[in-house]
Amino acid sequence: MSSTRLLFPVVALLGASSLLRAEEPATQTTPVDTAAAPLPADLPVSPAAPAAAPSPSVTVNLISRLVQKGILTQAEAAEMIKQAEADAATAAQAVATQAAAAQPPAPTADDLRVTYIPEVVRNQMRDQIKQELMAQARSEKWSAKSAPDWTSKFRPFGDIRGRYESTMFPAGNAVGTLNTLNYKALNSGATPFDLYGTQPYPYYNVDQNRQRELLRARLGTNIMLGDGFNASIRIATGTDYSPTSTNQTLGGAPNGTGGNFSKYQVWLDRAFLSYDVGPGDGEELVFLMGRFDNPFFSTEIQWDDDLGFDGLAMRGKVKLTDRVSTFFTAGAFPVYNTDFNFASNQPSKFSSTDKWLAGAQIGIDWKIATDLTAKIGVAYYDFQNIAGKLSTPGYFSIPSDVGNTDDTRPGFAQRGNTYMALRDTRDNPALVTQTNYQYFGLASEFRNLTLTGKLDYDGYDPLRLSLIGEVTKNLAFDSNAINAKALNNRGGSDFATGAFAGGDTAWNLQFQIGKPALENFGDWQAAFGYRYVESDAVVDGFTDSDFGGGTNVQGFTLGGNMALSRAVRCGLRWMSSNEIVGPPLRSDILQFDINAKF
Repeated sequence: MSSTRLLFPVVALLGASSLLRAEEPATQTTPVDTAAAPLPADLPVSPAAPAAAPSPSVTVNLISRLVQKGILTQAEAAEMIKQAEADAATAAQAVATQAAAAQPPAPTADDLRVTYIPEVVRNQMRDQIKQELMAQARSEKWSAKSAPDWTSKFRPFGDIRGRYESTMFPAGNAVGTLNTLNYKALNSGATPFDLYGTQPYPYYNVDQNRQRELLRARLGTNIMLGDGFNASIRIATGTDYSPTSTNQTLGGAPNGTGGNFSKYQVWLDRAFLSYDVGPGDGEELVFLMGRFDNPFFSTEIQWDDDLGFDGLAMRGKVKLTDRVSTFFTAGAFPVYNTDFNFASNQPSKFSSTDKWLAGAQIGIDWKIATDLTAKIGVAYYDFQNIAGKLSTPGYFSIPSDVGNTDDTRPGFAQRGNTYMALRDTRDNPALVTQTNYQYFGLASEFRNLTLTGKLDYDGYDPLRLSLIGEVTKNLAFDSNAINAKALNNRGGSDFATGAFAGGDTAWNLQFQIGKPALENFGDWQAAFGYRYVESDAVVDGFTDSDFGGGTNVQGFTLGGNMALSRAVRCGLRWMSSNEIVGPPLRSDILQFDINAKF
């Protein structure tokens, strides 16, 4: 084999070795001192030539082996080593040049030299860098690969609200009347109330001003289940089991003994499963099951803002034209379910007195013009077995006696509705001193036809002007039937025995102006409204809990909100109410709120 053919792979190998050495650190690319390992001067070109002393250089050792095998002569080997050293020196120089270029330039006379950075500046720099990195991490989902897949299905949300509330009663309110009797307290005592007894009756406060600090905290999460299914859970504070308020009175306790910095209760406020089969593009069809937000388009004279609905509901929306779409809602909601063992103290049980609400609504969303839109809905709400029923006659002489209609009393009530006695009592001839243990129920049935509307005008962008109104009538109201059994809401000069004077109609009208959404500091909204709610127009247990505390009220509301940041806002509201029928009863309420959402 000729030496030329053998030299080709060797030269290629030497070139690769030279390049590898050029990329090694400077301590490894220093030219090799060939004197440290000289080639024998008279090395014979023979495979049997004695081996030269080993060298630290791989290249020199390789060339020595080639000389030993007779592939190279000593002269050729010396020339190749000289060329390899030159190549290594050139590569080392290139590496040094690149390293020098990466160094920052030396400061000049015009450069600013900072010898000390104050701690506050360092903290600000640290916080700013941290915020920028966190924002980049969220946008680029740095942790998406490390987080479990199930975490992407959860969407947490919540809010915290602090409120100062002052309730003021002008002079002249009548105290100790049947209109201020606390029927909720009478119905929720440990035993029925003895009307012939000596214990004092419970009454609402109507003459002493009160100030309270209130806290509302709510925390929940939406859960994306996929394939159109979603779920949601929310917990909330609350002084008691009221369906119309999640406020916790600071320093207060459910039993009225005072807080003394004790812990507060947390309630299950929402828990539902939904299935969305709507096509999208402005249309929807959603089914709900559990405890969810009010699915109806309404105002607070019908349903309080905090009220949750239990049961089943369906909500949908269909586009008719580019400017008009129709919406509809329907549902069935259990208001009260009879105790499974009612009555628990006797072997034979009473028939169920379950209470239900069936509701349906249909309406339109209409874009009248570029800057004018309207929403109108007509609803029908049918309460079944909501009114009290008179029991079969009997002796109700001891607290443990049970009437077969005791469960028709409302599970929760505010004030304003007309009440009746539930037990048809008979005097017990075996007793010298008669007793009358009694419960109380609503004197009227409720079937409401309700019209709700909203008009939005955006011609003064970015401000929006809105007009909101609602009117409802209780179609089941029967004044003559109620007059025969009503305990309160009587008129004339004798408010206890005069003719029944309650009513069946409620309406309100409110004007709003301001930003549609409070997103930046200084964004504001203001509103003025007036309402008129007769005694039995709506169920008092579900209407607005702030304005007068129920029904049989009229008056105005004035207030506004302003954004302190994108997530925090403050609000101020003044409410002034007056009794419609019955003894004089006026109240004024001032509320100041700070609300944070996340």
